[in-house]
Amino acid sequence: MQVTDNVTRSQSSNPEDQNIVLCMKWGTKYGAEYVNRLYNMVKRHSTVEFKMVCLTDRTEGIVPEVECFPIPSLALPEGSPERGWNKLSTFEPDLYGLKGNALFLDLDVVIVDNIDGFFTHPGEFLIIHDWKRPWRITGNSSVYRFKLGEFSGILPYFRENFDEIRKKFRNEQEYLSWYVDNEKKLSYWPASWCKSYKYHCLQKIPLAFFKPPVKPQDAKIIIFHGEVNPPDAVNGGGGKWYRYVLPSDWIKDAWQ
Repeated sequence: MQVTDNVTRSQSSNPEDQNIVLCMKWGTKYGAEYVNRLYNMVKRHSTVEFKMVCLTDRTEGIVPEVECFPIPSLALPEGSPERGWNKLSTFEPDLYGLKGNALFLDLDVVIVDNIDGFFTHPGEFLIIHDWKRPWRITGNSSVYRFKLGEFSGILPYFRENFDEIRKKFRNEQEYLSWYVDNEKKLSYWPASWCKSYKYHCLQKIPLAFFKPPVKPQDAKIIIFHGEVNPPDAVNGGGGKWYRYVLPSDWIKDAWQ
């Protein structure tokens, strides 16, 4: 694995005050260009000091400004289904000696405005509140923040109760939200900060056939989930018949 010593800007002398932007890339679905674009977007849309770290099984093509480490093992029983649990490894009590505030970003988010507030907004654990079912505690883990080394019980409990957890929860964000809520430390980002491309930007049919997607007011990060990805938003297409997708110039300008 390639491990670099590069940092984006000079860091605070106190490691506990550092801002770490975390992302994760495994398999071949997303190439190195997703990591590089994410780094560029964070750099353009923040004024705070930060270091970017990618947990990955493939470092080829990732710019040297991004520090790369292997994805920590979840240490699950042999043959256990992955089912999207990998993000839980960010809660290793000692994640390669990293210290400070960790802002996790999915590789396919698109940053469209200043994100300084994501590093400073009050709360011990912050995550996106579910858009479609706001009565649930479950958050969308495309963007979450926590103190590295905190919540040290998340992984041990997961490993010890894996069979029960995988029956009860569909994915890591359901389990994560449940666990942190039980500790009375679950908070959500302001509702306007993180918006869904699918729910908040795409026009409804028939308007979608001639009106391009809109940028939600006050949005800072656009979340892509489901069948439409940033390249689809840039070029048009990729949606189901009831989600017609015209090209989006503002996504094209932001995703670079």
